Amino acid sequence: MILYSQILGQGKPFVILHGFLGMSDNWKTLGNQFAEHYEVHLIDQRNHGRSFHDSDHHYEVLSEDLKHYFKHHNIEDAIVLGHSMGGKTAMFFACKYPELVNHLIVADISPRFYPVHHDTILAGLNSFDFDQIKSRGAADKQLAKFIPQVGVRQFLLKNLYWIEKGKLAFRMNLEALTENVSEIGEALPLNFKFDKNTLFLKGDKSEYIGSQDEAIIKRQFPKAEIKTITNAGHWLHAENPEEFYEAVINFVN
Repeated sequence: MILYSQILGQGKPFVILHGFLGMSDNWKTLGNQFAEHYEVHLIDQRNHGRSFHDSDHHYEVLSEDLKHYFKHHNIEDAIVLGHSMGGKTAMFFACKYPELVNHLIVADISPRFYPVHHDTILAGLNSFDFDQIKSRGAADKQLAKFIPQVGVRQFLLKNLYWIEKGKLAFRMNLEALTENVSEIGEALPLNFKFDKNTLFLKGDKSEYIGSQDEAIIKRQFPKAEIKTITNAGHWLHAENPEEFYEAVINFVN
């Protein structure tokens, strides 16, 4: 099974991986900007967006999905960018298949272990009864019982779609993601190393990459640069897209 993607532009391949509960659509605006210079592949990872559903969800299978995708599209030498869970997938993939990656960009995630912290979000999503929730407004009202931040709710509710007339559903495989949530925070194996150019970007308002992470990053990614995106939290590419774009373009060029 091949991952669903949106392919934009022409040139050297540039692969982008979304984070947990995200999808390729989240990257459409930046993807179109990068597509002015590259052939951009906006990918839906398994159990997300329009890609296939499966009961397994961990970085070994996520990186193998990407390997199959590269083979299917004859990609041999790519820029790979991943955010959060997508960043972990990108790290795993680059360490396993360094010959396929020439530049690696990791957005707001470190190689270390992260404890489960999506409980409230998953509880909110799992509370939905689509026999009762018949509109996006009703869905937002239900999710607001768990998540006060409007921006986070808007991000999550992009997963809604009309499965048939009058019947909403989630695109993501919520059951598998809930069951495997502990896998999302797993650390990169200590023996994994990537010796090529790597850029780690962190949001100045985010706690995902702290000063304690710099030594961890440098040990497994010896050529890594670590840059801060200002006025941005964990969704740094959405909160400050101009600075994010500039940092990435300057790095790959």
